[in-house]
Amino acid sequence: MGLVRATAMVVGIIIGASIFVQPSEVSRHVSTIGAMFGVWTAAGVLSIAGAMVSASLAAAFPKTGGVYIYLKETISPAVGFLWVWAMFWSAHTGIIAAIAMVLARYLSVLAPLNDAGITLVAIGCIVLLSAINYAGVRAGSTVQTAFTIAKMAAIAAILVAVAVLAGPRPEAGVAASAPGGPREFLLGISAGLFAFGGWHQVTYAAGETHRAEKTIPRALLVGMAIVTISYLSLNAAYLRVLPLSTVLHSQHIAADAAAVLAGPRAAALVAILVIVSAFGGLSGTLLAGPRVYYALAREGYAWRALGQAHPRFQTPHIAIVAQGVWACALVATGTYRTLFTRVVYTEFLFFALMAIGLMRFEKRLTIAPLLFLLGCAVVVANQLAADPREAAIGLLLVAAGLPVYYLFASRRPKPLPASE
Repeated sequence: MGLVRATAMVVGIIIGASIFVQPSEVSRHVSTIGAMFGVWTAAGVLSIAGAMVSASLAAAFPKTGGVYIYLKETISPAVGFLWVWAMFWSAHTGIIAAIAMVLARYLSVLAPLNDAGITLVAIGCIVLLSAINYAGVRAGSTVQTAFTIAKMAAIAAILVAVAVLAGPRPEAGVAASAPGGPREFLLGISAGLFAFGGWHQVTYAAGETHRAEKTIPRALLVGMAIVTISYLSLNAAYLRVLPLSTVLHSQHIAADAAAVLAGPRAAALVAILVIVSAFGGLSGTLLAGPRVYYALAREGYAWRALGQAHPRFQTPHIAIVAQGVWACALVATGTYRTLFTRVVYTEFLFFALMAIGLMRFEKRLTIAPLLFLLGCAVVVANQLAADPREAAIGLLLVAAGLPVYYLFASRRPKPLPASE
């Protein structure tokens, strides 16, 4: 992958489906339009700081594996292993499952689907895109680039439609049932962070990126700028058309806004565009994860087959299949809100360690990692206080990987050479 494909991967993964759902989750926690934009701005700033941390580490360690490599090299191999463990069982596969569910939810705007139908559609999308990525990184990244172009066109179409067709601004009001307060504002940021999630995933394929030490940092910075502008613009468009109380309860906010502007046919068209966007985000996320499991297995810390490349396609085919199977299981058993809450909490626990690792590696304190570390600590601590049971489940899931790590470490074979 070059700069264009890598940037498309950053934008395509982040702008998947969440921005077409997550404003409703944010408005559950804040009560005014000003607070909503404060939440989205804070989430964007924190995500950009995280991308800068990731970009610095990508330049220092341009290897396939991303966050796993950074934590292993700057903190310890055990912490790196726990990141991958959490990725597979919760964080990364949870993202895949959540995006697939949003995709299926928007499909129900076009064709009525019951809960079982939504689940089957989500599973079918995971299976299809796993098969595409099985066939090679060029095939997967080409699909990703095409869908990224399509979704940016969709966002532009929504913004133009609002500018041209929107009538008088609806009364802003207060989001009913939104309690407000500092804790709820921070929970709103956590919900917003899920929509910004995925900025680190392009680093997972560093080994398949041209001049990764330069390409990945540039792709991260350009991609994050595009995403932040897009998100603030879309939220402004939604609130230009819909009252805040409607935003709170909407299950498919983009389609609802389109219906207000131009009727049911417009809602159906927007639903199609969102499905395209979600499909692209799902493609990039499915492409990124197996490269990490592959890197872990090559070093002897996971099932050896995960570290094998397909003899023809040169992709981590067993890792792709394993990820797809577990993501389908999460779709069958999870709910959207539970999935995204657990993803944010688990990821930011490790992102805090990644920021510490960068400061240890550089042996100096700089603004971006300090800001990011503080933000991560606040997000995790607030989630712990707001929902101790869910936070405890997340911590126990991570801790369960430690004995597994020591088991693999005690029996660790010689790492596979890069040429195999």
